[in-house]
Amino acid sequence: MIRKLALLLGCCVALAASPAQALTAEQAHAIAAGDGSEARIAALNAAVAASPDERTAAFIEALRNDAVKVAGTQVFVMDGEQGQDPVTGAAVTVPADAEDVVNNNLMRSALDAARAALHLANPEEATRLAAARALMSEPDEGRLPLIEQALAKEGSATVKTALERARAATLLASDDPAHRIAAAETLGASRSPDAKLLLNQRLGEEGDAQVKAALTAAIAHIDAGLAWGDRINALFSGISLGSVLLLAALGLAITYGLMGVINMAHGELIMIGAYATYVVQGLFQRHLPESAFDWYLVAAVPVAFLASALVGAVLERGVIRFLYGRPLETLLATFGISLILQQLVRSLFGAQNVGLENPAWMSGGLQLLPNVTLPWNRIVIVGFAAAVVAGVAWAVARTRLGLFVRGVTQNRPIAACMGVNTARVDTYAFALGSGIAGLAGCALSQIGNVGPDLGQSYIVDSFMVVVLGGVGQLAGTVVAALGLGLLNKLLEGWTGAVLAKIAVLVFIIVFIQKRPQGIFALKGREA
Repeated sequence: MIRKLALLLGCCVALAASPAQALTAEQAHAIAAGDGSEARIAALNAAVAASPDERTAAFIEALRNDAVKVAGTQVFVMDGEQGQDPVTGAAVTVPADAEDVVNNNLMRSALDAARAALHLANPEEATRLAAARALMSEPDEGRLPLIEQALAKEGSATVKTALERARAATLLASDDPAHRIAAAETLGASRSPDAKLLLNQRLGEEGDAQVKAALTAAIAHIDAGLAWGDRINALFSGISLGSVLLLAALGLAITYGLMGVINMAHGELIMIGAYATYVVQGLFQRHLPESAFDWYLVAAVPVAFLASALVGAVLERGVIRFLYGRPLETLLATFGISLILQQLVRSLFGAQNVGLENPAWMSGGLQLLPNVTLPWNRIVIVGFAAAVVAGVAWAVARTRLGLFVRGVTQNRPIAACMGVNTARVDTYAFALGSGIAGLAGCALSQIGNVGPDLGQSYIVDSFMVVVLGGVGQLAGTVVAALGLGLLNKLLEGWTGAVLAKIAVLVFIIVFIQKRPQGIFALKGREA
C-alpha cells in the first residue's frame, strides 16, 4: 500500500511538471484486452491520469457502448461497420477474426467513474459537480492524481467541497491512520448517505482504535443530519398529500357541503379534468412547435376546468335538479352516472393508463439537504392548491354568484322571494364545484397515472375531508385536508401505509362520534 501511495504521489508530481500525453496504442490494448478486470481497470486509471484528452474520452465512451473490437494487439473502435483507430481516429480495416470486447459489471463501474474523472475539466460547473460526486461514490486510488489536479484548478466553492469529499473517500483506504482520521472527519461533515455507506464499509475493516472512534463519530454526525432530513421529508410529504386531498375535496365542499348533494360521480369529474389535460398535451405535441410544449399545462388548466364544469352543468340540469331533497336517490343516480362516465372514457381513450409528461419547469427538484430533495411538481401543486383555495374563497365571499349561492343555501324560499333564480344558481354552483374537480384532475395528472379509475382513488377521501372539516365550511375543508395528509404520512413512518390508513379512518370515526358537526360547526341562524 505504501508503494502504491508513493507511486500515486509520483504521478501527481509528474503530471504537475509535464503536459498530459495522448492515448497510446499500448494503453488502448491494455484497457481493452488486459489480463483480467483488475489489470484492465489499473490500465484504465493510468490512462485517464496520464492522457485526459478527447481521444481517451472517446475510447472510454466506445467501451461503455460495447463498440470496441480486438484482433491480436490491434484495437478498433466501431462506428457501425466501419472501424477506427482509437489513437488517431483514422478509418482502418477491421480483420474478420476481430472479437468484441466484453465488459463485466466491475469494468462498467470503472468506466463510468473514469468518464466522470475526465469531466472534472468540463467548463460547465454542473458537469464538474456531478463528476466529483460520482468519484466520491466510486473511490479508487488510481484517480487521486486527477482529483488533486482538479482541486488545484477549481474555482467553484461547491465543486471544490465535492472534490475534497471525493479525495477523502479515496484516502479512507490510506496506510496512514492520520489520513484516515482526517478523511472520516471530512466525510462526516458532508452528512451524506453515500458518505455513511463508505464509512460503514471502512469501519468493518478498520483495526486502529483511534480511527474506529473517528469513523463512529462521523457516522453518528451523519445520522443526526439524516434524521432531520427524514423529518423534513415526512413534513413535506404530508403537506403534499394534504394539498392533493384539498384539491380533490374542494369541489365536493361546494356540491355536498353547500348544496347537500351526495355526488358519487365527483371522482369521475376529477378524471375528466385529467383526460382534458391529456388531450391538450396531444394537441401541443402534434400542432405546435416543440418549444411551446412546456406551456401545455398552463393552457390545460382552463380547459380542464371548463370540461368538468360543462359535464357538471349537464349533470345538474339533466338529473340532479329533479332529486333535490332526496339524498338516497341522488346517491344511486350519481353512482350510475359515474359508471357511465368511466365506460365512456374507456371507449374513447382505452382501458389502459395514458401517459402525461411534466413540463421542463416542473422536472427535477429543490435539494435542501443531501437526503432531502423536494420535487418541483409537488411544490407547484402545493402552490396551485393554495391559489385555488384563495380563488374559491374570493368567489364565494366577494362575488354576486357567491352571494346568491350563500343565500340559496341558507334559505331557498326567501332567496326566491327576493328574485333570485334559484334553479340557475344551483346550476352555476354545481358547475363551479365540478370545475374545481377538473382542476384537481389537471394537477393529479402531473404526479400519478391517468386512467378510467383515477377518481375512485379519491372519492372516499374527499368525503372524509368534507365531513371532518364541517359541512359547508371552506376553512374546515382546508384544515381537514392538511391535517389528514400530515397525520397519514407521520403514521406511515411508524406503522406502514396500510395500518396508517386504517388508523386515520378510525380517528375520523371516533372524532365524528364526539363532534358530528366536524371541526368547524355552523353557528347561529346558519345552523
